[in-house]
Amino acid sequence: MTGPLVPFREFVLKVHSRCDLACDHCYVYEHADQSWLTRPKAISDEAISWTARRLAEHATTHALPSVTVILHGGEPLLAGPARLRRVCEELGSALNGIAELDLRIHTNGVQLSPRYLDLFDEFHVRVGISLDGDRAANDRHRRYADGRSSHPMVLRAVDLLREERYRHLDLGLLCTVDIHNDPVAVHDALAALEPPLVDFLLPHATWDDPPPRPDGSPTAYAAWLLTVFDRWTEQGRPMPVRMFASVLSSLSGGPSLTESLGLAPTDLVVIETDGKLEQVDSLKSAYEGAAATGFDVFRNTFDEVAAHPGVRARQLGLAGVSETCRSCPVVRSCGGGLYTHRYRSDDSGGGFDNPSVYSDDLAALIRGIEERTAAATESPAVRSPDALLAAHQDLTRTLLALVHDTLDGRGGALWDDAWRLAAAVEADTTGADALDAVLAHPYTRTWLVDALADVDAGRGLTEPAAERLAATVAAAAVRARLDLPVPVAYRDGSLHLPTLGTVVLGRPGERGAAVVHPADGGFLVRGTDATPGTERRIAPDEPEGPHWLPVRVLRQAPAPALLLDDLDPLRDCFDAPAADRLEAEDADAWAHRIAEAWSLLADAVPDQAAEAARTLTTLTPLSTGAAAPGHHGPGALGAGPLTGADELALGLLSGFRRAKLRALGEVTDLYALDGTWDHRTPWGSEHVTFSRLLAETFERAGLGLYDPRFLTGVPEALDMIENAAEVTVDGKQLIAAVRKEISGTRSAAGKNHGRSLSPSGPVANVLASDRKVTFE
Repeated sequence: MTGPLVPFREFVLKVHSRCDLACDHCYVYEHADQSWLTRPKAISDEAISWTARRLAEHATTHALPSVTVILHGGEPLLAGPARLRRVCEELGSALNGIAELDLRIHTNGVQLSPRYLDLFDEFHVRVGISLDGDRAANDRHRRYADGRSSHPMVLRAVDLLREERYRHLDLGLLCTVDIHNDPVAVHDALAALEPPLVDFLLPHATWDDPPPRPDGSPTAYAAWLLTVFDRWTEQGRPMPVRMFASVLSSLSGGPSLTESLGLAPTDLVVIETDGKLEQVDSLKSAYEGAAATGFDVFRNTFDEVAAHPGVRARQLGLAGVSETCRSCPVVRSCGGGLYTHRYRSDDSGGGFDNPSVYSDDLAALIRGIEERTAAATESPAVRSPDALLAAHQDLTRTLLALVHDTLDGRGGALWDDAWRLAAAVEADTTGADALDAVLAHPYTRTWLVDALADVDAGRGLTEPAAERLAATVAAAAVRARLDLPVPVAYRDGSLHLPTLGTVVLGRPGERGAAVVHPADGGFLVRGTDATPGTERRIAPDEPEGPHWLPVRVLRQAPAPALLLDDLDPLRDCFDAPAADRLEAEDADAWAHRIAEAWSLLADAVPDQAAEAARTLTTLTPLSTGAAAPGHHGPGALGAGPLTGADELALGLLSGFRRAKLRALGEVTDLYALDGTWDHRTPWGSEHVTFSRLLAETFERAGLGLYDPRFLTGVPEALDMIENAAEVTVDGKQLIAAVRKEISGTRSAAGKNHGRSLSPSGPVANVLASDRKVTFE
């Protein structure tokens, strides 16, 4: 088996091997593996000491910041307070200064009392209790050997944990599903106890010993859980439910939150009362010895267990599930189900190389939750261009706040002054709008991302980053006409104010400090250190001259107003080099050609043209025609030398589609686990990643609105994307929007059919584009 060894982060420590209940669904006593009969009842002092030593060794080897130890059984409380204290002391002492110890205990609760909870409070041991619902549900399985109900004792334990002095120890409730129980009654009984978490567990079963299905339904467990989900939603989701949270997380592109779902590698190991090291405990349901590794804490390290073939088989992610599961659209959420539930002993079954015995249930559960929640969980940015822009404004401000918070006062005087003055600008209504306008400039993202990477890596803030924040605040103050002097710094003899222009203060290579002071509708720049006599007064609408180079605006209907930014020092963030400052006649030529191209777009694809007009803000000329998306925020276009109106229209449309998709991908997850599967595009024989399939499909769909010939293969690609395992809820919503977008395209865009256009020519080479925190 290949791949790096995955260290253990969760350790189940069996402190007692017997139980005071006789639950008939217990995998320890009632299923295939009966090894508990040969094990000591309580863990020995020697086994405790060696376990602590091995834990410290493992945490040190892998530099683990924390480890979780779950005290388990049997019934762990039968070990008694003295033995449990010994365990807590030994583990805590061994890990002191090495890793944080997260201690937990899973109990049936019948022995729980203040003396245990006082001990757990002392060692910060959190308590999870098994409870299957109301009395009727709980007593179906969780009874004493003589048939007595355990329910009153369990409720007493839960009530103890709900007392104010112990509430911080409450880990939640574990409920094993039985489809004979009333799902609504079970939910309501658990919710009434106000637990911090509920974990629903499917009863352990295999293909050899399948779960009961009274009506023969292959999705009976899904139906039961979806009824609980509906009640949970109807009641306002009164407590977190791990299974539901895991499905919702994975549907949105996030991680699985439980071992029983998802493709995350296992990082759990079991230490039995005799010191033997075993795989996950549920394997005892499969066959005698299924969990065994042959290792123990006295002779073996946890790394040796992590390298065991049985453990590695559960660390392979997608490669570790059956062939049937690998091609299933819900496998990213399902993960093939719990490893134990895949077991089949006959020759055709291949051991654990099968779908889960609950496979149909898991698929129905995941699809059912998706159907019920897609509309509510969808990011507004997928549907609304304005929401997308707002999300990016929030993202930019969040990045800026992260840089400031990470610096924690180490940004230097220029940064600190700029931050303080930003708060003053934001306190003014006009100033706040002006600050948002400058922060929305696409090259803000360029320096922010780099600055955050620097401070996160401990390299500190670079001078250009502090200078850019100061220039940003100064530009906002000028735009808002605030009477607010802003200290700035300049280099290479000039000061660039984003969205406004460049003030020339000295000779090339010269650096210095200055103050920008808005005045008379324009602004004054006065040097303060190396060249204190330097002063530049820039009037409103000041024409270009030796000391002032304004950012020009392309204004020619029907095109929107676009900044022609050939000045910003950060504009050189495309794969192709940015062009130098254009001559006036060249700038006029750009305005004319953009207007011609926009006229074609407005006629052929009015909806896209209108959306692009609200989204695109900045055009940066490039020195060559070939360029890829740049390292910047949304709204920027990097365009090569001028071409014909048709080609430029296609380039603008292509750039806009790539800009929108990239912008969406930065504020929501459209897919997950990119590169795990290969896809063959309908328009070529090449195998590509999901992200590339989505990008090409989205771009071709947009171009197909201009010329239907670009739609070749798009419907098939949309089907592939919709049924791919990588796609998230938001990704599916985007695909639904594209389907609606291209419906009727062949007639609507037919007026352009016959133009000499090719997706492999100018579209690829002409254009490249891309994609609230306060100051205190």
